[in-house]
Amino acid sequence: MATGRVIGVHTGERLRAVDLAATAGISVQQVRNYVDLGVLPAVRRTESGYRIFTAEHARALAVARRMAEGHGWARTREIMAAVHRDDLPAALAALDGGHAELDRERAEIRRVLGAFETVVTSPAAVAPAPRGGARIGEVAALVGVRTSLLRLWEERGLLRPVRARGTGYRVYDDAELRAAQVVALLRRGAYPFDIIAAVLAELRTTGSAQRVRAELGRREQELHRRSLRRLRASAALHDYLRHRESLGPARPGAAGAVADDARSA
Repeated sequence: MATGRVIGVHTGERLRAVDLAATAGISVQQVRNYVDLGVLPAVRRTESGYRIFTAEHARALAVARRMAEGHGWARTREIMAAVHRDDLPAALAALDGGHAELDRERAEIRRVLGAFETVVTSPAAVAPAPRGGARIGEVAALVGVRTSLLRLWEERGLLRPVRARGTGYRVYDDAELRAAQVVALLRRGAYPFDIIAAVLAELRTTGSAQRVRAELGRREQELHRRSLRRLRASAALHDYLRHRESLGPARPGAAGAVADDARSA
């Protein structure tokens, strides 16, 4: 939904909840919820108790939906509620947090890619398993994870250690030690288990790192798209803040507006 104008709504026009809901294709109950959560400005009521919505509420709703496209609803609720209670520092802090998340993800992609390339394409960088294989505690120490995580990855089919005869202890050969290192690296990059399983399957059959490179490239492209959506959302919020500032103390939800309404009730 465009945020520069409110389609079919004129400044000063009074709207019912059903009218406002229709502008965004949502339910009346959602509109009420948005008011209660602070996503929309405070509303006045008629003498009979009906809420009065205006073009300003329609504008806020359009901005909120654009914000949700870029930042998600949880952060959008936090930001819009702060804006409507005139707590600009809190709104900006939440906004900065969203952009910082993308920066961390971007840095993590570079880190995982570099680490994976080191592990997979540089055999000298892969610590060989001890003669006769490594035990689970040794693998945990080499990979830098808990033994419980190695058991979990085994349960999910990512690792395939053999069992020693007589003792039943898990034994990891060079290939499984490398697999454990790959799983650890990709889990640190927040990759889901199904992607990791696909990567390991290809490594076990071809020894190629192309799938990993492709997945990292795909994730990086998706991050670019998310960053652009977040940028557009932040721009919409900036326009909304400027618009509210232009309204002055008479804007919806401002202390003066509520006082005026109380006097006229």
